[in-house]
Amino acid sequence: MRAIRVNAFGEPKVMRLEEVPDLRLGAGEVVVKVHAVGVNPVDAYIRSGMYRPDLELPYTPGIDGAGVIAAVGEGVRHRKVGDRVYVAWCLSGTYAEQVLCREFQTHHLPDHVSFAQGAAVGVPYGAAFRALFQRARAVAGESILVHGASGGVGIAAVQLAKAAGLWIIGTAGSERGMELVRAQGAHHVLNHKMPGYLEGLKEFPCGKGVDVVLEMLANVNLGSDLGILAPGGRVVVIGSRGTVEIDPRNMLLPESAIFGMSLYSATEKERMSMHAAFDAGLENGTLMPVISRELPLAEAAAGHHAVMEASTFGKIVLIP
Repeated sequence: MRAIRVNAFGEPKVMRLEEVPDLRLGAGEVVVKVHAVGVNPVDAYIRSGMYRPDLELPYTPGIDGAGVIAAVGEGVRHRKVGDRVYVAWCLSGTYAEQVLCREFQTHHLPDHVSFAQGAAVGVPYGAAFRALFQRARAVAGESILVHGASGGVGIAAVQLAKAAGLWIIGTAGSERGMELVRAQGAHHVLNHKMPGYLEGLKEFPCGKGVDVVLEMLANVNLGSDLGILAPGGRVVVIGSRGTVEIDPRNMLLPESAIFGMSLYSATEKERMSMHAAFDAGLENGTLMPVISRELPLAEAAAGHHAVMEASTFGKIVLIP
């Protein structure tokens, strides 16, 4: 079969489409014929050597994907050949024509959800769910600010928050992005390229500030986030590209908090919880990933360049 291989850490050009041996199926495992691959920033960080310098080379990138079960191993009870599934984590890397997974690294994909949309579930919706519900412990009736709400994680956060009964403020950097955020259910949308765009938020949500902030670029925004929080407010840092200076005194009177978030830290029980929510949301239509671009698998390097751009709307997927 064909797969993208990384033989050395570096720029996107280190990824090459190669012929590789067929996958070897073990007990409790399944092989998925891949119809779409989700491209995530974490894939680019790993490829560069930033996140996993200990990773054995060569390797096939990719955490997310979607397709059809092609084979099942001994002991597999809940998947059968022909099932439509989305993949969240795997054993062999999803940037390939086929991927090897443990049985419960695959999840039911309803017929009305495309393979491209299924490939956009795992990391984006997982990060949004973990930040919103497992770290910030957000509850219905609270207000939430989603920075970068037109991106993959941002869209997931808006949809999840809407379904949970939260009051949502989203930001984007263009009129197109702002319209996309409104279409996902945000109650109020701000242009984060406008000077002072956060001014007034301390008073805006019922005059008390924002209960939860989901922060995609903490090195730019974290100091400002602390000034708009309601009493007991929480900031969850999902992403950062550098250091930042903050004034901790802004946290004292409101007794606010800053949380870190990593999908790698989620327990098996927490993963089961989030995917139960995704299965239900995909089935009833409250969750519907937005795809911005589809590229051939051979153009994985172009996908990595694009996913790091600030102007991405929705998800980028690769098609084997």
